Parts: sequence; C-alpha cells; structure tokens
Amino acid sequence: MSAAMHQVHIIGGGLAGSEAAWQLARRGVKVRLSEMRGGGGETPAHQTDGLAELVCSNSFRSDDHEHNAVGLLHYEMRRLDSLVMRAGEVARVPAGSAMAVDRDVFSREVQQALESHPNIQIVREKVDTLPAEGLTIVATGPLTAASLAESIGQVTGADSLAFFDAIAPIVHRDSIDMDVCWMAARWDKGGKDYINCPMTKEQYLAFHQGLLDGEKGSFKEWEENTPYFEGCMPIEVMAERGVDTLRFGPMKPVGLDNPHWATPEHPNGRWPYAVVQLRQDNKLGTLWNMVGFQTKLKHGEQVRLFRTIPGLENAEFARLGGMHRNTFLNSPILLDRQLRLKSAAHIRFAGQITGCEGYVESSAVGLLAGLMAAAEVGGRTWAPPPRTSAMGALLAHITGDAEAESYQPMNINFGLFPPLPEVKKKQRKEAYTQRAKADFGEWLAAREPVPV
Repeated sequence: MSAAMHQVHIIGGGLAGSEAAWQLARRGVKVRLSEMRGGGGETPAHQTDGLAELVCSNSFRSDDHEHNAVGLLHYEMRRLDSLVMRAGEVARVPAGSAMAVDRDVFSREVQQALESHPNIQIVREKVDTLPAEGLTIVATGPLTAASLAESIGQVTGADSLAFFDAIAPIVHRDSIDMDVCWMAARWDKGGKDYINCPMTKEQYLAFHQGLLDGEKGSFKEWEENTPYFEGCMPIEVMAERGVDTLRFGPMKPVGLDNPHWATPEHPNGRWPYAVVQLRQDNKLGTLWNMVGFQTKLKHGEQVRLFRTIPGLENAEFARLGGMHRNTFLNSPILLDRQLRLKSAAHIRFAGQITGCEGYVESSAVGLLAGLMAAAEVGGRTWAPPPRTSAMGALLAHITGDAEAESYQPMNINFGLFPPLPEVKKKQRKEAYTQRAKADFGEWLAAREPVPV
C-alpha cells in the first residue's frame, strides 16, 4: 500500500495505535501505521521494536466486570472485538482476579494480527512533524519523540504537561527462596497467584530507612520541575511520606497469613508486619514482577537494598527499575468530543498522550479513535458510547468533563460515572456495572454491523 492509498495515517504502534489500526482495518479502511522503533527512533523505556510492547507492569488490572470499573472496561472492549483483549487472552498468565499477560507473547500476537491484515501497512519510520492534511491519529504515547512533541506544541499553542513514570524490577523465579516466601492471594481470593515476602517490624524499619538513604538517579535540568503521577509513584518517594505509608500501600500485610509462622494457636500463620508481593510476568512463570516497586534508585543500590528483602537474598534480576519522563496534552482544552485537535480537525489524538492512564484505558481510547475515524471515512454520523458506560465516561472526562487547570492522567474509576445516589453504597458498584452494560448494549445494537 503506497502512502497515497491509505485513508488514515496512524502515528505510533503502541497499544492505542495498534487498537485503532485494528478497528479501522476491520471496517474496510486502509491504514498506514508508522512506528519509529525499528525505523531510526528509540525511547528511554522500550526494549524491543515490537508493536504494543508493555513497558511498565504486565497487568491489565482487575477483570471483574461486575464490581470493578477496569473490569467493566475489559467487558466493553471485548464486545467491540478489541485486539488488545484478544491478544491478552492468548498471552494470559495467572494473577488472581486480575488480568496479567506474558508481555512477549502479547506483543507478538498484536503484531502478527496487524501484519497479516490486508488493510494495514506497517512502516518503520520516524515522523517529526504533524501532517498538514489527511486524516491522522497521533498515538505516540507518553514518550513522544522531541521533534514531534515540538511540532504538536507549535500547532496547539500550548505547553504539554509532563510527569515521571517509574518501572518496577523483574526477578527470576528460581532465585526466590520459597522456604521463606509463600504463594497466596490476599484473603485467599483468586488462588495462590502471588509470591509473598514477609517482613518483621525490625526488617521493615531497616528497609524503609534504606529507601530514604539509597542513592537515587539524578535529574536532567529540563526534568527537575516535572511532577510525579500519583498512580505510579516511586517507592522511595512513598517512603518519604511517612514510615507507615508503604504498609498501607504496596507492602500492606492484611489478609496474608504466613504459613511459615504457624503456631498451635494460629495454625494458618500470622500476618507479617509488612509484605512484598511479586506477580507472575510471563507464561512460563520464570519471571516475577515486584508489585508497586517502581523506583528511581540507582541500579547498584536496587540490587543491594532489594536483596535485604526476606526471600530475595539471592535474587537475580531480569530487569531493574528505572524511570522516564512522560508527556500528555491538556486534552479538555485542546481536543473536541471526537478527540480531534480543535485547531486542526484532521488530527485526532489517542492513548496516553491524551491524559488517560493505564494500558487498558490507553487501548480503549485508541479503539474509540479508530471507530470515530472509520465513521468519518464512511460519511456516517458518530454517536459516542453512553456516558454511563466505562468507555463513555472515560471519553467524556478526557474531552471536556475534567478540570483543565488541574488535569492529570486518570485511570477509569466509578468516580467518572454519572452518580447513583439513590443506591446504597454496598450495592453501588454492581449497580454502576449493570446500568453500563444495559446502556452499552443498546448503543451497540444501534451501530452499523462490522463487515466480516
């Protein structure tokens, strides 16, 4: 497919760009998908040139579509035949009630699906400026190349916001001491899918002090005033907020009985003072991710300090933690309700660059951008998903419902949904999902059928 033949140009082959390409192609639209990795461009966080590479965690979070907003978003995306959800099922690994994937299998599934589709041309190229014409979806993510980011700034006339995002370490399973650790999920929900490393009070206090004293990576001059995103806070920054902050966050011990500490009075064991959890990171079960342990500690310091965690004394790390600067648009000001740039309506934005946060949310916004562009190509009126659905609530938040002055990356949550004050609090989550499914189903039934 030549450049002149495509109907929509997608810039960025991450989760959002890949999902948008899939939705467009299935509806008969010719797509040019530009990805700079493998074509002269790279990022400080990606390790491969595979499409839809997962950079941070390998978890798509909760898959509970009856009581959880993220699980509801999974449900809605599956009903729209999401490629990300398709590939996620193939690459799925145990994670209790959450959905986690083998990141290599996942990326390979997405790439193979796109490469084999006759309506998609994947081009390894670095795009430095926004196209002056032609329908375009910019899905370059939070690591948009500096040249393209500058071009976006020139067109929008506004500075992009920025924050730091930190990556958690990954440990080789066979280097974990299971005579100290044990397998369990909190409150025994979802199976024994996490490795738990127990800490006594003395061990925790020493570890906490080590986080405070550990040598951190230095910032470049242009990074010094960039704020962190609350949803991906480095563990040492959390430690600075108080001695018990971690015990009420990623290291909370509640619901985790340590069988190694069993006594006649407590045959199931006792709760440790703090717990470090690891989650399976690949299908083989050979790699495990340290949950909530995003960090900007220097690599040598990470190895030294994390090997003081009980059970990780001989840990071998497949990847150490790191951090990178992310950028995103002030979308409530810059984008219209169809994710189009108000100052250049032929350009849509999708994914994390719009200010959504999380793999699933990024994919969902890419899916919506693809549907919008397909409707535009086909000359059809776009009807957005209902505001009561997960996709509709997320879209509305990004495109105008959020406070522009305080706009920050946002995960999907029930706080974005129209409230149900008449429903008792205990039943409210299920009521949100039931309403969403009913309204989303009606919206789907009224849509044009997708060509086979």
